[in-house]
Amino acid sequence: MKCEVKNGIYWVGAIDWNMRDFHGYDTPKGTSYNAYLIVDEKIALVDTVKGGFSEEMFMGIREHADPAKVDYVIVNHLEKDHSGSLEDVMAAAKGAQIYCSTRAKAGLVDKYGEKWPINMVKTGDTLKLGKKTLRFIEVPMIHWPDSMFTYAEGDKVLLSNDAFGQHLATSQRFEDEVRANVLYDARAYYANILMPLSPIIAEALKKLPGLNIAPEIIAPSHGLIWRKDPGRIVTAYAAWSSFRPKAEAVIAYSSMWGLTDMMARLIAWGIMDEGVDVRLYDIHASTLASIMTDLLEAKAVVVGSSTQNNIMLHSTAEFMAYLRGLRPKNKIAAAFGAYGWAGGAVKEIDDGLKAAGLETMEPLAFKHIMTTLSEDDKAKCVEFGRGIAKKVKGGLQ
Repeated sequence: MKCEVKNGIYWVGAIDWNMRDFHGYDTPKGTSYNAYLIVDEKIALVDTVKGGFSEEMFMGIREHADPAKVDYVIVNHLEKDHSGSLEDVMAAAKGAQIYCSTRAKAGLVDKYGEKWPINMVKTGDTLKLGKKTLRFIEVPMIHWPDSMFTYAEGDKVLLSNDAFGQHLATSQRFEDEVRANVLYDARAYYANILMPLSPIIAEALKKLPGLNIAPEIIAPSHGLIWRKDPGRIVTAYAAWSSFRPKAEAVIAYSSMWGLTDMMARLIAWGIMDEGVDVRLYDIHASTLASIMTDLLEAKAVVVGSSTQNNIMLHSTAEFMAYLRGLRPKNKIAAAFGAYGWAGGAVKEIDDGLKAAGLETMEPLAFKHIMTTLSEDDKAKCVEFGRGIAKKVKGGLQ
């Protein structure tokens, strides 16, 4: 499958149609492992593919060059979904040299020893292939300490590895060729992998113009390539990394006998009644990744649970652990729930939201032995939602 990114830069990756879990979050659309071959007087391969997919990569390479004639292998990132076929590549291209960051070299030597020539590079270093020049930009913690970008200067193509990607398996290779909402898929990728690194990403984005990086094409290592207005994804990353919220709220809850579910729907009604968008998720029936994708841009997160054994339900506890690990910022948070003989869940959620560094509102909890809410309780739920919405709107002014 021939795919020219631009002027002798080719996609030679592999498509993983059946990958359904990545770093612990669900990936229902699969993914791709994008490697790029740059053909000039010298030939460079930027990244490889996950182990088990090397034959697909070699099929792509052979459409443009003999794999034995690859001169340079650029390792932008050590993780196995990018370097898993490195040993196969180096066995085929016996005279090839590796270019990578200092930290990447330490990882390669740890795994493979000193059997290959490895050149360490830092930000601003270049590699001439002939008419083409590659420039390297270190981007530590986007999303590993060894990570870097490779920039094809004259072609203005940024090979960005894990930044700007999506987990999306398609027959197409460019974002403008598909009808899917690729920006949403990129948001899911950011929310569930890169969100904890947002301060680092925000600083890195500020530095790119000063490094004379103005790409016309952004080619990540997962998903589709951005060639039509690639500034859209850069702008989106700037907003996500700065936690610029929208007038939206996300409600995530678990219910035992239906009371907490009823509370959630009434709270959502109150939020909507104030003109704020809301998404409501029963955690039992939803994936954590889908909840977090919407939560990334929302100003408010509202978490509810019934009480069991004096603590929150296990599905809510799993969500709270996931939330805390991803460390969202600049959000209003509130806890709610119904309980029978003894409470505990709502306080536990409220404490967890505070521990996550979120600005919390007074929680809402009802004790009911039977599965009913009084008219007064229902009104309190709606008013609770209205209060959240007003806080959202006030926080955006």
